[in-house]
Amino acid sequence: MGLLFVDKPAGISSHDVVGRVRRAARTRRVGHAGTLDPFATGLLVVAVGQCTRLLPYLASEPKVYEAVVSFGHETETDDATGVVTRVAAPPARALVSAAMGTLTGTFPQVPPAFSAKHVDGQRAYAVARRGGEVRLASAVVTVHRWEVLEQHGDSVRVRITCAGGTYVRALARDLGRALHSAAHCSELRRLASGAARIEQAVRLEDLPPGAVSDGQVPLVAPLGFLESMAHEPLHEQSLLALSQGRTLSVTQPGDRAALLRDGHIVGIADRIVDAVAGDRWQPRVVLLGGNA
Repeated sequence: MGLLFVDKPAGISSHDVVGRVRRAARTRRVGHAGTLDPFATGLLVVAVGQCTRLLPYLASEPKVYEAVVSFGHETETDDATGVVTRVAAPPARALVSAAMGTLTGTFPQVPPAFSAKHVDGQRAYAVARRGGEVRLASAVVTVHRWEVLEQHGDSVRVRITCAGGTYVRALARDLGRALHSAAHCSELRRLASGAARIEQAVRLEDLPPGAVSDGQVPLVAPLGFLESMAHEPLHEQSLLALSQGRTLSVTQPGDRAALLRDGHIVGIADRIVDAVAGDRWQPRVVLLGGNA
């Protein structure tokens, strides 16, 4: 088991990538972290085998994207795939960078109508596709910085570093509005998610059936991509206790630990206080039976 970093091409969904990895790994036990829109490209973090149980613990921030914001048109999807809903004159170039400052830091953001957010128990994009009215509540997001890479004509290419949950499509839309113009995200590529980088990713064409299971494409050990936590090495007695779901002795500081056997992760545990024994590790995930 392990992680696979995939460079998703445009035109397919994140679920499509999972299907391809299932065939390459010859297992249905595959999941992904951080969905990418079909029109977007770039880094998709995929977990294979028991590693899927570690997905909630993977460090996924900050996220880094390269995007093109095109001015003059706003669309129903906030990207280039949607119908144009508003037209306005492009802004003066000199004003663009200053407007980015108003969309930096922590602030409320209204997600795109065509998103996976829920509306009355349904996905917002499903309601929007049927022509229904979608009214989504704003959510607090964090944008660490914008970097202008290139300005050409009525568009600007930027690198955006942000926290999870931030919609870059909505940033493009709101940048246009902040400039009393209209805008949409015409290109989007994810470059990083936590410690994972696009340079580590493989292309889908390099994942023929069986490529992962046969060792042609090696998986990445997940330990270096977990959120900051203690590393607790286990010996035979502790491994037996872990296999039985019992609490374990604490030798490392921290509130959460990656439990290790010979340097490989075999579990995740949280620190608890036992009235008799003092601090103990309470296993939350047990991965005995395979090295990660």
